[in-house]
Amino acid sequence: MHIEYLEYFYKVAEAKSISKVANSAHISQSALSQQISKLEDNLGCTLLERSNKGVELTEKGLIVYNYADNIIRMYETMLEHLKKNNDDAHNIKIEACWSIATYSLPCVIFKMKNKYPKHNYVLNSNEGKKIEENVLSDICEFGVIYGKPKDQSLVYHKIGVDRLVLVSSPNYAVPEEISFEDLNKYPLIMLNDKMYIKDILSQKMKGTGSKIDQLNIIYNSDSMESVKASVLNEFGIGFLPYVAIKKDLYRKQLKLINILDFSIEYDMFLIYNKKINENKVMKDFNQYFQDIAQKSLC
Repeated sequence: MHIEYLEYFYKVAEAKSISKVANSAHISQSALSQQISKLEDNLGCTLLERSNKGVELTEKGLIVYNYADNIIRMYETMLEHLKKNNDDAHNIKIEACWSIATYSLPCVIFKMKNKYPKHNYVLNSNEGKKIEENVLSDICEFGVIYGKPKDQSLVYHKIGVDRLVLVSSPNYAVPEEISFEDLNKYPLIMLNDKMYIKDILSQKMKGTGSKIDQLNIIYNSDSMESVKASVLNEFGIGFLPYVAIKKDLYRKQLKLINILDFSIEYDMFLIYNKKINENKVMKDFNQYFQDIAQKSLC
């Protein structure tokens, strides 16, 4: 199986169009279709259902799609490792949970670039479970996640603390301090981003004799920016990571709502594969990463 066939299949599945990918890749649609057909022949199954409206993944196609991105990235990483020399510049790939990658790590990477200017840096966001898998598979060298890693073979170091805070628009009719029992009085936009907010709230509500269903949840969203925009538009209140909105609080674009006797905190951990310290260049870089991250998170 040619890796190019898999790359084209992944791009077509993302775009849901053979013609769009063919145009961007500057090849004919028939040539692209033939490459995907060869991939289907190699795998012994149909991956795409074709129609005048575009393409859709088959059940088997969805399985291949879920693996394709990691396979392609692992292949690219392998090529990089083949070219790599211990004394040369390294491609440093870091994955972090979305809020950390977006709001906390840019300052750290800026200082690391000043310290190690020869290295090339790539920062991507991902969910915690995928980050652990990608660190173990050498798709990325480092990960930054909320909470300790589930896989005990990974090495981890605490580099900071984040917390979920309840916020509203400055003019929204909610006091700056409420009791936990008052939470169900207000429309709530719920962030659904693997931070298990509902589980935490549910446990707290059990202790007060109430249930999560009693909360007035307007909708759930995977996007922090969506929750923030809804709060700013005064659709309701919402929980957001402090690192993601501390500048908005400072500028008084959002209002912090304190909940009496209740808080949600998350330790942030740098994770990596222990074999990374077998390379002196990477070992030194790793130690600096740990030191500077504890001091320079944005």
